Amino acid sequence: MEQRNLGTTARSVSTVGLGTWQLGADWGDVDPNDARAILHAAVDSGITFFDTADVYGDGRSEQTIGAFLADNPGLDITVATKMGRRVEQRPENYTLANFRQWIDRSRTNLGVDTLDLVQLHCPPSSVYSDAEVYDALDTLVSEGAIRNYGVSVERTDEALAALKHGNIATIQIILNAFRLKPLDEVLPAAKEAGVGIIVRVPLASGLLSGKYSKDTTFAENDHRNYNISGSAFDVGETFSGVEFNTGLTAVKEFEGLIPAGVTTAQAAIAWIMAQDGVSTVIPGARTVEQARANAAAANTGDLGARLNDGVRAIYDRHFRATIHPRW
Repeated sequence: MEQRNLGTTARSVSTVGLGTWQLGADWGDVDPNDARAILHAAVDSGITFFDTADVYGDGRSEQTIGAFLADNPGLDITVATKMGRRVEQRPENYTLANFRQWIDRSRTNLGVDTLDLVQLHCPPSSVYSDAEVYDALDTLVSEGAIRNYGVSVERTDEALAALKHGNIATIQIILNAFRLKPLDEVLPAAKEAGVGIIVRVPLASGLLSGKYSKDTTFAENDHRNYNISGSAFDVGETFSGVEFNTGLTAVKEFEGLIPAGVTTAQAAIAWIMAQDGVSTVIPGARTVEQARANAAAANTGDLGARLNDGVRAIYDRHFRATIHPRW
């Protein structure tokens, strides 16, 4: 699989990575054996980048990855984790003392002395402009607890604020065929600064898999059920903030743009990979088959101007008025 530079980390990673929120919680129950099999399938398919967080399953996702790497020494895998959601979301909680505590827990979970990449996990907006936060992160780099740091954001203005401060290596942001705003300013600014772009929610929580219908239901402990109105966390993390039935209509239009032999999910991932400035795309997977199919998106090649023009037309028709101003 093609490898791209991951911002200023001095690491190259696969263009398709693996998001591991699903291996922890919030998507229904995941069997530990299935989780390990998904990691194996991802690596066998050429994936060299895992993204996790300390709150995914209260550490289960990190622990699963740590055990997998311990059982498979010598793999060249870059692991990015996230921190900051274990406490009440107040700016004053983003301190060096708390960072040390969270990072030590993640190092234990992952079984490493130094974390490859730590990202602030969608903190309050003011944190992205707090110089003391970046000083604390620089301290942790100098002490060898982390190699690099980045930010994960909900909104484009947060990404642009972070680019003005600190030695950030990466920005993680939601970008997909139903969420185009990052293309306007964030990707160009990040590219100019040499900062990597990690794209999450590439399939809009599965909408862009093309497998859902108006009769689809989700488990009670699946965020696509309990967070549908944004009561647990930012609603933009669930279906990209898109109203479900509107999303189904848009997916049908998207499917009409896809060449033969390419699945809906693969086309959605490949379209993101083709955007200038993207380092890696991190779809999740609930099954081995999904992990392999997502990785295969890296082999679809250029899907042409018709798809790109069509995505923009669909966005303008269905989402620009509601999605663009909010995120």
